Amino acid sequence: MRKYLLAAMAGILGGVLITTQVAGPLIAQEQSRNQAVYQQLDLFGDVFERIRAQYVNEVDTGELIQAAINGMLSSLDPHSSYLAPDDYEDMRVQTRGAFGGLGIEISQQDGMVQVIAPIDDTPAYHAGVEPGDLITHVDGESLMGLTLPQAVDLMRGPVGSEIIITILREGVNEPFDLSIIRDTIRIQAVRIRTEGNIVVLRVTTFNEQTFDNLRSGLEEAIEDLGGVDNLRGVVLDMRNNPGGLLMQAIRVSDAFLDRGEIVSTRGRADGQGERHNATPGDLIEGRPMVVLINGGSASASEIVAGALQDHRRAVVVGTRSFGKGSVQSLIPLRGDGAMRLTTSLYYTPSGRSIQALGVSPDIVVAQPRREESAAEESPARPPRTESSLRGALGQEVISDDERRMMEEEERSAQEVARLRTEDYQLAYALDILRGLSAMNGR
Repeated sequence: MRKYLLAAMAGILGGVLITTQVAGPLIAQEQSRNQAVYQQLDLFGDVFERIRAQYVNEVDTGELIQAAINGMLSSLDPHSSYLAPDDYEDMRVQTRGAFGGLGIEISQQDGMVQVIAPIDDTPAYHAGVEPGDLITHVDGESLMGLTLPQAVDLMRGPVGSEIIITILREGVNEPFDLSIIRDTIRIQAVRIRTEGNIVVLRVTTFNEQTFDNLRSGLEEAIEDLGGVDNLRGVVLDMRNNPGGLLMQAIRVSDAFLDRGEIVSTRGRADGQGERHNATPGDLIEGRPMVVLINGGSASASEIVAGALQDHRRAVVVGTRSFGKGSVQSLIPLRGDGAMRLTTSLYYTPSGRSIQALGVSPDIVVAQPRREESAAEESPARPPRTESSLRGALGQEVISDDERRMMEEEERSAQEVARLRTEDYQLAYALDILRGLSAMNGR
């Protein structure tokens, strides 16, 4: 019995010794890290006091601390930032669909302000701002070295006032100026039209109105066609859509999916993520779909495109999307401000990360520049057909129904030709849908 007791005591002592040997260095490392953090915070306090006491001009300590916080956040990535109370309120207003400004979504790239996309029917859109443009100056003042909120502040101003922005564009040798008149931006999240018996859903942003507008507009368009049996397909146009609310992207994806994962998010810690799945029900009952994207399609629009592509629910057409696959959490702070902090990444159902890669289209179709397409236009020539040949045999009798069908086909062909010069990518998408519909026997 004494032997067992001695053995047990030896085991306990050995366990204590091993635990101490392993845990001791870990505790020491943690204490060392904490000490280094406290030393850095002391350094920050010393610099703050020196500035407050010795800077050539008296400083606003509140603004100084805000600038320090924003510098800390903006050093992490282009989308983390501090929102002062006014900026925080502006952001909440934007998600409701009406705000003042130019109508562009911007980010910061290597210290420069880059346009993600202009918003449809806004001053920036009509002035000719394009995705990928770099804004170097505002009213002659350089944006280099400014934070993103500071650059946004320079672009703000009274409705009706003029602003001149200097643009650096790929493929253009010299920077050039654009004059824009500021206006109140009222975003119509979804615009719907029909091309024959195909419905085109133009989704410009993902705000609080997006899904409700899409569902009600689509249902009305289907009713106008005489029911879903007469629907040939849907084009979901998300070109130049800079994104918005995650839950709206999930609901729009779910509108066309019956089952399966839509998107997942993964954070820093194991288990710190979410999965969002589709619920039964498809608004168009399995009719074919084409999704249009380009380099201005970002964030929420990439989630929708990736989900529909991975489930083979839609053919994705256009050019590679922007590649913003990070999730920003909006964290309210004391003093009515907020912190926008990147906390996780988006993944499509197949496990692809959108971040920096974007969504690659199934069929790459670039949109020709307007000047290029205009230069390529040539005078229309009469078609050379059998009936144009001298002495050709003709149809002696053409019924009224056959004549109406021929006239309808001619009108349809002319409409397609017109659309191809106005919007080549959309015309291409419609051609794909017509082909899919014919293969499906619809």
